[in-house]
Amino acid sequence: MLSQKSAETVRATLPAVAEAIDTVTDLFYRRLFAAHPELERHLFNRGNQASGTQRRALAGSIAAFATALVTPGAQSPDGMLSRIAHKHASLGIAPDQYEIVHTHLFAALGEVLGDAATEDVVAAWDEVYWLMAQALTAAEGELYAERGLTPGTPEETWRTWEVTERVEETADVATFRIRPADGRPAPGFRAGQYVSVRVELADGARQIRQYSLSGAPGDPEHAITVKREQRPDAPAGEVSHHLHSHVRPGSRLAVSAPFGDLVLHDDAPDTPVLLASAGIGCTPVQAMLHHLVDRGHQGPVLSLHTDRSPGTHALRAGRELLLTKLADGRAHTWYTERDGHMNLADVDLPEGLRAYLCGPVPFMRTLRDQLLERGVAAERIHYEVFGPDLWLAH
Repeated sequence: MLSQKSAETVRATLPAVAEAIDTVTDLFYRRLFAAHPELERHLFNRGNQASGTQRRALAGSIAAFATALVTPGAQSPDGMLSRIAHKHASLGIAPDQYEIVHTHLFAALGEVLGDAATEDVVAAWDEVYWLMAQALTAAEGELYAERGLTPGTPEETWRTWEVTERVEETADVATFRIRPADGRPAPGFRAGQYVSVRVELADGARQIRQYSLSGAPGDPEHAITVKREQRPDAPAGEVSHHLHSHVRPGSRLAVSAPFGDLVLHDDAPDTPVLLASAGIGCTPVQAMLHHLVDRGHQGPVLSLHTDRSPGTHALRAGRELLLTKLADGRAHTWYTERDGHMNLADVDLPEGLRAYLCGPVPFMRTLRDQLLERGVAAERIHYEVFGPDLWLAH
């Protein structure tokens, strides 16, 4: 909790800081990369930096955390902090890196606020920062301990895996099956989790991206399904293009342990489950379907998916096969070229269902609103964002 004095200061300055925070985070990243160019080349996603999504996500998370601290009844930041902690752990972030961030973030804050950055204001927001940083380092420490990892040790963060098979799912989506090159068993994962993959690009930069595990959690090999991104805001998609262009059976990849907090809950085996995805958001859903089949789930499982066309729908055959193996598997599919966007009006929703959503933020926001209107409790709707979490930045 914030001290009373800091809480009063943060509450009074929150509107001004929230208005300026996007400018602050933009300046922060420019200062950070000027001082530490290696972080831009080897840690931060250059595509997200170019598009501005990382800056907006950081601004949104800081504003949301501060609001939660000083506003009675505000949404708890626990879910947001958990998602950030899992992402940081998949990158091998160490506690001392929060000191580096603090230095450049508060230099940017002082520059943007100018005379408004009084000693009391800076002290209050410093307290906010360290409360958030301490919550994250504690959560990250637990995640590292669960996996027997030491933060800040690249030799532990990055394990070498060999590609055993490549499957062309669509013209722009491929599945890579991988196994540890050191002969040790693959680490277990929970359906819905992801791994970070690090590749060295032509300019020598070691860029990192997260890819959901799309195979069955109990398999001795893992599978990642990668869409070749075709976005105009280059260098977005540079890692996916590298994987599609250069990685074949026999190739080796640096891969992290599995992380991610969008996982199937340990509900009763007859609990209705709704799995909704758009585009490449089908990948964690595929692992969830595998898991539901393997544990003999008896309740209804509704698999809802939207894509541009049948030709762009990755993992379609596998989805259909898995649904036939469930006691009550139901598929609903929308192809926007033919059917328009996903609409739940004609979908029968069983009572007491738990929903998992994965896809672009606008898709998930719209679907969540439809579920709430149909009486699904907010705490039973869970979501996963690929890339920086912009849910709170709107």
